[in-house]
Amino acid sequence: MDSYGDLIAADDVLLFVNAAITSTGQREFHSEEGEQRLSLDFLHAYMIGNYRDLYAAVLALDINDHNAALIVRRLLETAREASEQQRRSEGRLIARRLALLPPQRVYGLFRELRRAKVNNRRTRAVMRDWIAARPDPAFDAVKYRGGLKLALRHAHLVPTGEELGPFVFAPRSRKRYATPILESWRRAHYEQAALYELPYTVAEGFAAKHGIARAAFLERIAPRMTRLEQLRLQESGRTHRAGAVRADLTRMPLTRLASYVLGLPLADRVARRAELTDALRAAARRVAGAHRGSWGRVAAVLDDSFSTVGSGQKRRRPLAAALAAHHLLEALAGHYTALWTSGRTDALLSRPFGATPLGHRILDALDTAPERLVIVSDGWDNAPPGLAGEVLRIWRTRLDPERRTSIVHLNPVYDADDFDVRRLAPTVPTAGLRDAEDLPALVELAQFAEGRTGLAELTAYLDARTAHFLKDP
Repeated sequence: MDSYGDLIAADDVLLFVNAAITSTGQREFHSEEGEQRLSLDFLHAYMIGNYRDLYAAVLALDINDHNAALIVRRLLETAREASEQQRRSEGRLIARRLALLPPQRVYGLFRELRRAKVNNRRTRAVMRDWIAARPDPAFDAVKYRGGLKLALRHAHLVPTGEELGPFVFAPRSRKRYATPILESWRRAHYEQAALYELPYTVAEGFAAKHGIARAAFLERIAPRMTRLEQLRLQESGRTHRAGAVRADLTRMPLTRLASYVLGLPLADRVARRAELTDALRAAARRVAGAHRGSWGRVAAVLDDSFSTVGSGQKRRRPLAAALAAHHLLEALAGHYTALWTSGRTDALLSRPFGATPLGHRILDALDTAPERLVIVSDGWDNAPPGLAGEVLRIWRTRLDPERRTSIVHLNPVYDADDFDVRRLAPTVPTAGLRDAEDLPALVELAQFAEGRTGLAELTAYLDARTAHFLKDP
């Protein structure tokens, strides 16, 4: 049986996991950026100081990129405090996580390590191995030249190939390059046609230098854009038809697609209803995979109150998580009921509005006799305050002590004051949520948040996730 200390340790780890999933150190509706960063920094320092092995293992979970980079940085900064066995296991986790991070995030991490003067042998080895594993070094040299140059200098590395080094450190020193993308970069300084052979973000600067009209540039560079670049620009293209950039929405990630949909005016959502709905459902089906229709009777309480407007840095992010979760739950369920806090029934026209009557909506959801009840909300129950917690307490302790209905609360917002996501009731597990794509795994993780599972079970779960994470892709 777990000791009291083990139960506290398990609770600490879950608290940190929730923060690592939801917080990006940016302003939220109820807390400022400074509060978010201070709270998050404390948790990282507390975890690495007390539970180093578990802290590193969190890299194997579905945490956000911001916290993954923070964990890697702290592990490398404190390499002297790790045992030989810890360094080996941490090294594998770091390498795998860095391989999954966007390159710009990794180069940013290397820049922070350089600024902090972290230059131990382990850090240099991590940099060396990551750079050596990049699939197209010449592409990185063009798109991320500043970051690559800093990393090479910091780790005392010599670029491979006779052209890469001169290009990174003195790109104008050669009259011609044999590598096509390097030669295109050189020619783009004086030849407009060459810039359309470069990555979009690099070509954009050359287009401005040559004075190329924005619409003409976007039309010709569109084939070189990534899917996410196309999605970011599609709305600006919608208002400037001459240079419209049309992305294939059916191939977009679910939560990002939901954010795009919510950024459209209501009139546009109505006009494009079939296109947008089909795209959201296609993305949800991809995420559900083989589990489509396997969750039985599912009811969802989805928060679209005014607080889901988020902040200037995370506009409508909580509402986007709810909209994406709605479509995923629809795909997972055999029979599905969705209840928005506003009372609206048209998910596509969701917008932040009004108070948060979670208690009333939870009662309505339980009336449908679901096998699973999923609540997606920031936890600020205020119409009336505390009703949701009381409803859940009575349901769990008196009406359904056998737990015939599985209930989980997924919260997309980190509460800096409590160092955790805000909870509705002690009797209902709560897990942090950033991307709806992680919802099935978070429902599984939430079982550890009910206070009945100790450190041994949680450690076994983390070990299993780590083993799966480190398998060859």
